[in-house]
Amino acid sequence: MDSQGSAAPMPVKRPPLRERSQGAVVDTLFARTTQFFAFLVFVLLLAIMASLVIGSWPSIRKFGFAFVYTTDWDPVAGVFGAAVPIYGTLVSSLIAMVIAIPVSFGIALFLTELAPVWLKRPLGTAIELLAAIPSIIYGMWGLFEFTPLFGKYVQPFLIDNLGDIPVLGALFQGPPMGIGMLTAGVILAIMVIPFITAVMRDVFELVPVVLRESAYGLGSTTWEVVWKVVLPYTRAGVVGGVMLGLGRALGETMAVTFVIGNAHRVATSLLAPGASIASSLANEFTEADDPIYTASLIELGLILFLITTIVLACAKYMLLRLGRLEGTKS
Repeated sequence: MDSQGSAAPMPVKRPPLRERSQGAVVDTLFARTTQFFAFLVFVLLLAIMASLVIGSWPSIRKFGFAFVYTTDWDPVAGVFGAAVPIYGTLVSSLIAMVIAIPVSFGIALFLTELAPVWLKRPLGTAIELLAAIPSIIYGMWGLFEFTPLFGKYVQPFLIDNLGDIPVLGALFQGPPMGIGMLTAGVILAIMVIPFITAVMRDVFELVPVVLRESAYGLGSTTWEVVWKVVLPYTRAGVVGGVMLGLGRALGETMAVTFVIGNAHRVATSLLAPGASIASSLANEFTEADDPIYTASLIELGLILFLITTIVLACAKYMLLRLGRLEGTKS
C-alpha cells in the first residue's frame, strides 16, 4: 500500500525466454508458409499463361491477329479463325446472364427477406443440390428432354410473335430445330442460377439485423430496404457472385456441346446452331492430327483465358469506381 492507500500494480508475468523464442519461430514459419502459398497462385497463373502461349505460338505466328476476327475454320486446308467460337461463347454467356441474374436475385431476396422460416432451409438445400449436379447431366437432360420441348413449343412461339418485328425479329427467325445458341444460353442460365443465388443469399444474410430493423422502423418497404441498405452493404459480394456465374458460363464445356449445335458459322438468329470455344475444344481436340490444328485449338483456349481475365478486371474496375463515387457523395 502507498501513502494514498491504493494497492500497488501487480507485476506482469512474462513467459520464459525459451517459450518466447519458440513462438517467434512458429510465427515466422507460419508467415513464410502463407506467403509461399500466396505467391504460388501467381506462379501457377503465369505457368498456365506461358504454356498456352508456347502451345499456340505456331498459330499465332501463322495467322496473327486475323485469327481473332476471321470466320474460316477448315482443318483440311489448314485455315483457322476464332470469330465463330468467340461469338458463340459471348452470346450464349450473355443470354445466360440476362436470365440468371434477375432470377437469382429474386430467389436470394425471397430466401433472406420473405420466405417463412420453415421453407428457408429446404429451399436453400435444393439450390445447393442443383449446384452439385455435374454439367454432363445438364447436357444430357438438355439434349433429350429440354431441346424437344423447346423446339416444339417455345421456338415456334418466338418465331410467330417476334420474328416479324423490325430489327429484333432477325434474332428469332429460322426453323425451330430445338438446338442453337438460345437453347445453350437457357441451359447455361439454369446451371449458373444456383451458384449466383447461393452467393447472394450468403452475403445478404451478412447484413447486420440492426440496419434492416432501423430501415423498417423508419417506414421503409421491403424493396427500399433491399435497394438502399442490403445491396450497398453487399455490393462486392453480389458482383463476386455474378462473376462466379459468368466464369462458369464462359468456360462451360459439356452442357453447351450437347445443345449448341456445333456449327462453325455466324448466324444472326439466336435459334440457329453455333459453336463456343469450350465446345470446339471438346469436339475437335482428339481429331487434331496436324500441328497447326492443335496450335489453333490451344490459341482458342488462350483467348478464353484472356476473355475471363478481361471480364474479371472490368468487374474490379467497376467496384473501385463505385467506391470512389460513393466516397465523393459522402
